[in-house]
Amino acid sequence: MSTPFPFTAVVGQDDLRLALLLNAVSPAVGGVLVRGEKGTAKSTAVRALSALLPQVSVVPGCRFSCGPAAPDPSCPDGPHEAGPGAARPARMVELPVGASEDRLVGALDIERALAEGVKAFEPGLLADAHRGILYVDEVNLLHDHLVDLLLDAAAMGASYVEREGVSVRHAARFLLVGTMNPEEGELRPQLLDRFGLTVEVAASREPDQRVEVVRRRLAYDDDPALFAARWADEEAAVRARIVAARELLPQVRLGDGALRQIAATCAAFEVDGMRADIVMARTATALAAWAGRTDVLAEDVRQAALLALPHRRRRNPFDAPGLDEDKLDETLEEFGGSDDEDPDPDPDGPGGGGGQPPQSDGGPQGGGDTAARPEAGETGQPQASGAQEQQAVRAAEPFRTKALSVPGIGEGAAGRRSRARTEHGRTTGARRPRGTLTKLHLAATVLAAAPHQRARGRSGPGLVLRRDDLRQATREGREGNLVLFVVDASGSMAARQRMSAVKGAVLSLLLDAYQRRDKVGLVTFRGAAADVALPPTSSVDAAAARLESLPTGGRTPLAAGLLKAHEVLRVERLRDPARRALVVVVTDGRATGGPEPVALAGRAARLFAAEGVASVVVDCESGPVRLGLAGQLAGELGGTAVTLDELRADSIAGLVRDVQGTHGTSRRAA
Repeated sequence: MSTPFPFTAVVGQDDLRLALLLNAVSPAVGGVLVRGEKGTAKSTAVRALSALLPQVSVVPGCRFSCGPAAPDPSCPDGPHEAGPGAARPARMVELPVGASEDRLVGALDIERALAEGVKAFEPGLLADAHRGILYVDEVNLLHDHLVDLLLDAAAMGASYVEREGVSVRHAARFLLVGTMNPEEGELRPQLLDRFGLTVEVAASREPDQRVEVVRRRLAYDDDPALFAARWADEEAAVRARIVAARELLPQVRLGDGALRQIAATCAAFEVDGMRADIVMARTATALAAWAGRTDVLAEDVRQAALLALPHRRRRNPFDAPGLDEDKLDETLEEFGGSDDEDPDPDPDGPGGGGGQPPQSDGGPQGGGDTAARPEAGETGQPQASGAQEQQAVRAAEPFRTKALSVPGIGEGAAGRRSRARTEHGRTTGARRPRGTLTKLHLAATVLAAAPHQRARGRSGPGLVLRRDDLRQATREGREGNLVLFVVDASGSMAARQRMSAVKGAVLSLLLDAYQRRDKVGLVTFRGAAADVALPPTSSVDAAAARLESLPTGGRTPLAAGLLKAHEVLRVERLRDPARRALVVVVTDGRATGGPEPVALAGRAARLFAAEGVASVVVDCESGPVRLGLAGQLAGELGGTAVTLDELRADSIAGLVRDVQGTHGTSRRAA
């Protein structure tokens, strides 16, 4: 077993260390979500925490880690007889992003269950993590149904497996820790709320601290055992402090004054529901125990708010996480408790009595400053002679769109938009399993086995079952799609009203895609070339920043825009071949610049038609005389053109809804 990096050797990251330690003291806090850019010791700190947790006493031979003093009465390995327990270290179990549902919750032996009527259950990762840590790296990339199962188990302290009339329940109480890079997409607000605390981490900009990080990492890589030995005393001290805080926790008093401050703070920041109040109360209590006190002070309430509220006050994905600390201080002062308070709590130890507060809104959050500042060459393109670039305009206010869908039945990644054959949804039929059986179709299995019972010598009540009899249920659910916008940002499209509405439409559809687990991409063309302003993504934070900074002006290289979009789809098809796409071209149809620009645009458009890509052209041409170029482009694409007298965001969104009905079930996108 490799030697983990010592927890006390992690440089900086006070909020991260404090949040992890508070959950080690009181697992009822509800876990930690760590948000931040790559390379900021997120995974290192989580893995190091497991070495600090006290050993657990378990029933010998129990696969579900039951405690000998109070074993789980419903344990599948039970009932357990009274006896001495066996001590072992607390486990840290990692949940891979690509894990299956059976790997997470466990799997039943279907053959034995049907033939013998016994609950032959193979435990999953939730059972392994009981009384330890369950770590999910890149939790924002985990499939929705796995996140739902995971957080339900964390909330209830138990895992339930219900399948084909066989029911298994076992205890699953663990410290849930998730890490994520916001640039790769967000969690849904209702899932964010299920994490007790959240912290934002970023690499230090102080040279001395960065030097110390490198020095310690190199020393650890050279000799992990020797490096860990140097920090053994500090590790032992923190481990003893965790044990002492756990013992002190039941004696901590949460007075009426502190409760009023907690309630007033949650009300002032308009968080939904009551979970925030409960989490703040538990966090403040754990903070007091960690500081060695039996009374909760105002400082504890303030620190609890900074850890428990930032991710709960977001109303939509475009809101930056964080709290207005001036408003927080005013609320705490206004509703100051009447309980006696010590103004100087003990700040000693890792994280102290509080640690540094998370960054307030307005500062860089994780990798947010990278997303908000376009890289060189990302939006600026060479301009034709005499072309004049116009300043970027703000997007129109985002709006709620109606449900969009791609016609036909796909087989893409699980989502909440278009019809698809998936592992989850309503059962539509049965087939022979390809590989491991995951969803048994009970009736089809029985029908397949029934004609062979006499030949197999059946004599008892049980069904004589063979592997060839098993049938996999085919299910129809929803998939996520890719909506790729190809936007003309040339001088002819530079009217402020037009571009503002276009940006508002894209942002609105991106918000809808965030909720439905889609991908959205944006290709713009102007001047002499086309640019991928937004690669296919679900990260609404990065998307909003890129769209806001989108400039306009110059000539209209329509062919370059279509070829760039075709290349984006080709690359995305290699990455995710099952995801279907819809291309929305926003242009007046003009093509200028270079030799034979119109003919070249037509040839590029026919590439989409040849591959059956669903497409629509939004005709932005205006004025009394119209050339109808957008309609010609739509014919080359094999799609539909719609003329709009005034370009409005809701018109574009409505157009996407309309075009999906015109293609019929015969057309499938790439």
